[in-house]
Amino acid sequence: MDARSENSAIPLAVDLDGTLIATDLLWEGLFALLKKNPLSIFLVPFWLLSGPARLKQAIASAVNIDPATLPYRPEVLKRLRDEQANGRKIVLATGTPRKFADAIARHLGLFDAVLASDGDENLTSERKRNALVAAYGDGGFDYAGNSRHDLKVFEAAREAIVVAPDRAAARWQASHGSELVAVPKPDVRTILKMLRVHQWLKNSLIAVPLVLAHKYFNVDMLVPALLAFMSFCAAASAIYIINDFFDLTLDRSHPTKRDRPFASGKLSIPFGLASATILLVVSLVTAAFTSIEFVAVLLIYLIATTAYSLSVKRMLLLDVLTLAGLYTLRILAGAAATGVDVSFWLLAFSIFFFLSLALVKRYVELRSSTLNVGERIAGRGYRIEDQEIVAQAGMASAFSSVLVLALYIDSSAVRELYRQPWLMWPLAPIVLYLTMRVWILARRDELHDDPVVFIIRDWRSQIVVLIGAALLLVAGW
Repeated sequence: MDARSENSAIPLAVDLDGTLIATDLLWEGLFALLKKNPLSIFLVPFWLLSGPARLKQAIASAVNIDPATLPYRPEVLKRLRDEQANGRKIVLATGTPRKFADAIARHLGLFDAVLASDGDENLTSERKRNALVAAYGDGGFDYAGNSRHDLKVFEAAREAIVVAPDRAAARWQASHGSELVAVPKPDVRTILKMLRVHQWLKNSLIAVPLVLAHKYFNVDMLVPALLAFMSFCAAASAIYIINDFFDLTLDRSHPTKRDRPFASGKLSIPFGLASATILLVVSLVTAAFTSIEFVAVLLIYLIATTAYSLSVKRMLLLDVLTLAGLYTLRILAGAAATGVDVSFWLLAFSIFFFLSLALVKRYVELRSSTLNVGERIAGRGYRIEDQEIVAQAGMASAFSSVLVLALYIDSSAVRELYRQPWLMWPLAPIVLYLTMRVWILARRDELHDDPVVFIIRDWRSQIVVLIGAALLLVAGW
C-alpha cells in the first residue's frame, strides 16, 4: 500500500474552534445571546455551575450562527478539500454544540461524520479522544487541532497536525516534531486597528472649552485636559472592542468591516476582553486624577455607549440623536475636567452640527445598500425609502448649526470675549462649507468614511479649519 492509499484509509479528524475557523463559537454565541437579551448575563453563572456542556447548550438553543460568514482558515480548508478529493474520510470533531457543528457541516459539505458536544457531554480533551478512539481505534485517525485541550487527542492520533497553536500546543508540537500549520501572527497594525486609534481624534473635542475660554497656556487646565483626553481615548477603545463583539455577524457581511480584527479572526475574543478590561482600568485610573465631575461624565459616556452598542443603534432616529449627544458629551467632559463653563450657544451648535454628521453616516449606509423597498438595513432602524428624509434632516441640522453660530457671533458674549468680533463672521461660511461639502460628496457616493474622521483627514477641510482657528486666535488678541 503506497502512502496515498494508506492515508485514504485513515480518517482525518479536525477541530473547529481555532483550527478550522479563526474564532471561538462559544464566545461568539455568548455575545450574540447578550445582544439578543442583555439580562441573560445573570443566567451565565448558573449555567456554568451546571457545567460547560450546560452553558454551551443554553447558548446554542437561544441563538443561531451564519456558517457562510465565519472566518475559515484557508490553509486548513484547502487541505481538507484536497484530502476529500483523494478519497479520504473527513471528520469534524469539536467541543462546539452540535447545532452549530451540524450547520457548518451542511454548509461546507466536507464531512463524513460529525462529533460534537451534545446533551450533558462536553466533547473536549479526554472525552473527544475517547470518542475518536471508540470510533476509529487508538492510532486509527489523524487529528488537526490547536490548543491545550487537544493534547490528549494528539497523543491518541496516528499523526498530529498542529494549527495556529497556543503556547501549550506549540510546546507539544516542538517536542514531538509533528506537522505545523502556521498562520500570520497579528502585528502592531492589527492592534492599532483594534484600538481604532484614528477615532481618538474625536476626543480632541475635550479641548474645545479650554480653547474658547482662551486658556491655551494655563498649565493648571492643560494637564487635566490632557488626562481627560487620555481617559476618553482608553474608554473609547474599550467600547469599540466590546461593540465589535456584538457586531461580528454584521461586520462579516460588510465589504470593508469584514477585515476588522475580531470579525476576521486575526485577534481572539479573550484577547479583546483582556484588552478592554485593561483599557477601562487605565481610563478610570486616569480620570481619578482630574475631578469628580469628569468621572461622572465619563461614567455617563460609558453607559450611553454601551446602551448604543446593545440596542440604541438599531432604533430609528434615536441612534443619530445619541451619536450627536456623545460628541457633545466630549465637550462637557472637557469642561468638567478643566472647570471651564460651557455656554448654551456651544452646546446648541454642537448638537445640530454633529446631528448633521451622524445623519450623513446613515445616509451613506442607505445609499450603499442593495435592499428592496420596505427592507431595513441590517442592524439599523432605517429602510431604503428613508434616504430623502434623512438627507433633508441632515441638511436642515447643518444650517441650524450655522444659524446658532451666527446668533452667537452677534451676541454680547462674543463682544466680551473677543476684541475683534467682526473677524468671527467668516466662521459661518466655513461651517457651511464643511457640512455642505460632506453632504455633496455623500450624494455623489464619494464619502466612504466616518464624516468626522473625513473632515479631520481631508486636506481641504484641514485648510478651512486652520483658517477658522486663526480667525478665532486673532479675534481674541
